[in-house]
Amino acid sequence: MPSVESDALRVHFNSFTERLAANPDADLATIRAMLEELHARSAEPTDVTYAEVNVGECAGIVCTPTKHTARGAVLYLHGGGFVGSSMHTHRKLGGHLARLLGAPVLVLDYRLAPEAPFPAALDDAAAAVEWLVGQGFAPEDIAFAGDSAGGNLVTALAVRLRDQGLPLPPAIVAFSPWLDLRCTGATFETNAASDAFVQRPVAENMATMYLNWTSPTDPLASPIYADLRGLPPIYVAYGDQETLQSDSERFVERARAAGVDVTAELSPGMQHVYVLMVGRAPEADATVANAAAWLATRWGKP
Repeated sequence: MPSVESDALRVHFNSFTERLAANPDADLATIRAMLEELHARSAEPTDVTYAEVNVGECAGIVCTPTKHTARGAVLYLHGGGFVGSSMHTHRKLGGHLARLLGAPVLVLDYRLAPEAPFPAALDDAAAAVEWLVGQGFAPEDIAFAGDSAGGNLVTALAVRLRDQGLPLPPAIVAFSPWLDLRCTGATFETNAASDAFVQRPVAENMATMYLNWTSPTDPLASPIYADLRGLPPIYVAYGDQETLQSDSERFVERARAAGVDVTAELSPGMQHVYVLMVGRAPEADATVANAAAWLATRWGKP
């Protein structure tokens, strides 16, 4: 059974979907404004400072821990169905990750669909890696992390870098990743009643806006269809109430079959992107701490 603190996320998601149901003609600007409320779910971390920066065509927030003990950095790509959320909704999650790691985390405000469809967000992420290299980090010390659509993007970015023969990150962390834009996972049906946020029609609409006539089986749009051989170690964390649960499970199975070092964490009773409750809910705290401890083993000391 989820903690009272974690159940507050379900209550928030229910409120979100009820407001949308009451306003079926809500435009994208209204939906985006509602998604911006997600930042209130996370508690403010301590011992972290923030700086807004320009990263190519995008903005970003660098979350820097007071105690800098690791030699690497993290590129964090937020969720939001490719069409919403921002560096502000995920700043505090980035801050918690930075504090636990002892390393800076760049939360990127990548361009959103439909104004900037596929592959704009992926291009922005690649530019962010180059920006971090320009800040003095070696490519092999820049880890990737993301949630939901951001979990898709960090995985797709690694596939693209591998295909281009470019340096890969030391590791990838994916929280509740959305990896199949065809939305074919079995849990879209079996978890439809338990997931308070992500339902197939909404996901399909977001995918359409992002893809803009690109095939949903394009491996850089849906990494579950990619050749996963040669990818770096991956940490996948997800809840058993999610409609996207089977995205994680199928991806973990395929990645392991391809020889990838995969660590999977399934959290009972948890909603989609439950890690947004970090600093408030014990389950989110545990997952983010586990992911940070796992990631820390991929770096040496500075």
